Amino acid sequence: MSGLPSRRPSLAVIATILATGGMSTAVEPAPSPGTTVPAPEPKPFTEHLKVAACSFTMVPIPGDEAKGIKPFYMATTELTWEAFDVFAYALDAGGTREDGAPVEEIEGDENPPPGFDVVTRPSKPYLPPDRGYGHEGYATICVSAKGAAEFCKWISVKTGRKYRLPTVEEWTHASRAGTTTTYSFGNDASKLGEYAWYAGNSKESPQKVGTRKPNPWGLFDMHGNVLEWCTRGGGKKPVGMGGSWRDPAPKLASDAMQEQDSSWNASDPQIPKSKWWLSDGSFVGFRLVCDASEAPKDGAADAPTPSTKNP
Repeated sequence: MSGLPSRRPSLAVIATILATGGMSTAVEPAPSPGTTVPAPEPKPFTEHLKVAACSFTMVPIPGDEAKGIKPFYMATTELTWEAFDVFAYALDAGGTREDGAPVEEIEGDENPPPGFDVVTRPSKPYLPPDRGYGHEGYATICVSAKGAAEFCKWISVKTGRKYRLPTVEEWTHASRAGTTTTYSFGNDASKLGEYAWYAGNSKESPQKVGTRKPNPWGLFDMHGNVLEWCTRGGGKKPVGMGGSWRDPAPKLASDAMQEQDSSWNASDPQIPKSKWWLSDGSFVGFRLVCDASEAPKDGAADAPTPSTKNP
């Protein structure tokens, strides 16, 4: 068979096959110099608060540059008693707050981590603050704006992540969730019962959080259940946003706000009245936010305790 031509492919043929991809594996080209690599999409994260054996979920809220709103994170629900009890009754410090100490404020951590303020705790309420409406899974109520702000300081020390109350602008932006209608689901108030606990369906009582439909950004109870404390600039006092279980439909609009008046604390027998509790504020609570820079990189947050002292 010495006279037959060779059937082996030449080196040139092999090179052509490789060049056309017939026997090659695809290789992702490296970005050229100056190419912008898209940042990863922000992810929700869950804060596991060890001292309270509870957790809550924070979801990313896109900013609105035109309105001066930067991206931030917001809790999917109003803060519940499971977390607030630990703060209010010093359960993380082994206390029960049944000592009857005649003080309005209990001094907290004298040496908090860098960037955190000294934390104070509320005085013992003279009545059950949940007013018998419900506790586990229910929104914290009857708490003043000061009480809500001090809780934010406490949980910031406990987690190492700076939590705060939302501004009115941030809250309204999150409630609208990209919409321009009266409510996040449209203008039809007849649908409120699907998304909110309000005067039309609450049976004159707050309800467990997260039991109605969320808005398009995954936030529950932005309409109704309890008013939520928000801060204002220019030295103005905080206000409640979103309406509550006792309010009619117009007060549940995404931009509806209510200012505190004397009726919210009318039955408090103390003189001066408590700075921490609202004796008649069974419709007032709050929700946590934090800046986008505070979010964990991996989307999970098992809360550390950056200080060994009790706040």
